[in-house]
Amino acid sequence: MPDTTWVAAVARLRARREPGVLATVATVRGHAPRKAGAKLVVGRTGTWGSIGGGNIEAVVIDRARDLIGTPGPEPELLDFALNDKVTGPHGVQCCGGAVGVLLEPLPTVPAVAVFGVGHVGLELARILARHDLDLHLVDSRADMLAEERLGVLADAVAQVRVHHTPLLPEEVLEELPAGTHVLIMTHDHAEDAALCDAALRTEGLGSVGLIGSAAKWARFRQRLATEGGHDAEAIDRIRTPIGIAGITGKEPATIAVSVAADLLRRFEEDRP
Repeated sequence: MPDTTWVAAVARLRARREPGVLATVATVRGHAPRKAGAKLVVGRTGTWGSIGGGNIEAVVIDRARDLIGTPGPEPELLDFALNDKVTGPHGVQCCGGAVGVLLEPLPTVPAVAVFGVGHVGLELARILARHDLDLHLVDSRADMLAEERLGVLADAVAQVRVHHTPLLPEEVLEELPAGTHVLIMTHDHAEDAALCDAALRTEGLGSVGLIGSAAKWARFRQRLATEGGHDAEAIDRIRTPIGIAGITGKEPATIAVSVAADLLRRFEEDRP
């Protein structure tokens, strides 16, 4: 692919929650295959763009894939001398110059799906939007997702994706990337119940949380077992109540802070 696709490649890896490495020609002295600024994106199985081919590119790809498999990788700079006296593991490049290539790991970012963007959902979205993550906002009510209402997220650090689902919001679960944390907090208990059932049938999700009282959860447990056919171990995947224990305020902003803090703790636990 041409070099101009490296931005799209980074976005694609992020959307799929796949790690990668961005390699950039940082310094050039003398003759070299590419100018400073040329970029290559390396994923587990694919590459996009080019930093000149030959030994340089092959070595960079090898090292990038080592970094992908390393917990907590750090950026690093590789230096290459391009003359016939230096033999690399993939051959000789004798352009006559020298090149420095910066390798920057592209870690996977957390992903969260909030089903129900009412008072609590919107307050939660405002907090989560200040973090580097992928945030999916799902609601069956168009007015909850109106542009003027979500305008408070205009300066979001997160990548926000809005899903209006007037009929079957649970279908969004199948579209979410692997490892997405799901929070169920819609305006309708029947919708909540359908989402709980669908979440237990969807493979690859992260944690699943449900807002509500103990009485609500007791009814849901019974329905999930008798009507949904889920066993106790599967049902226990759903966390309720959600948030930090000991924070008992009922105000939407208080609940949102508690839930967000609990999620941030889970993000830390997810890191290798």
